[in-house]
Amino acid sequence: MLFSDLLNATTHSLSNGLTGIPISAAMDNTETWQQHLLQSGEPALQDIGRELGNLQSLLSSGVAGLDGQAIGRSLSMLGAQTAEVVRSAPEEVRSGLSSLSDLLLKAGGQLEQAR
Repeated sequence: MLFSDLLNATTHSLSNGLTGIPISAAMDNTETWQQHLLQSGEPALQDIGRELGNLQSLLSSGVAGLDGQAIGRSLSMLGAQTAEVVRSAPEEVRSGLSSLSDLLLKAGGQLEQAR
């Protein structure tokens, strides 16, 4: 899958809200991203890949054991990390990465505040 296609698919999924994303789809998406990022050779991208591993661990704890606040913190971290790489990203993906960052920060903030 091309990076821009993956970026568009992820942004589209998140724009529909977290509850509209099945756990299995979220796990598949994070796995694909993690592979791309860890193999990038770029330290900032590899950091995002490692945080995706953390998110996968949180999501794999099963529906009864999901910790919304921890997932929210992970999503917020991913949003902040994504915002950091926007500046050095190729021009053609900056807008998409910026949108992804905003969606991750919004979703993370909502989950962190939920009780």
